[in-house]
Amino acid sequence: MYKLLAKLNKWLLPNYTRQQLDLAKASKLQKAIIGWKYWVTTHALDEK
Repeated sequence: MYKLLAKLNKWLLPNYTRQQLDLAKASKLQKAIIGWKYWVTTHALDEK
């Protein structure tokens, strides 16, 4: 399930690394998206 979510995140959500986003200047929405992507990625990696 998490691997599917990770693929959807990659396809649907913006990639802030490519945009060179400064976390100190990120909005609350951008921080929420980063946190969501991190949470899904860690669970997808733990899933076996």
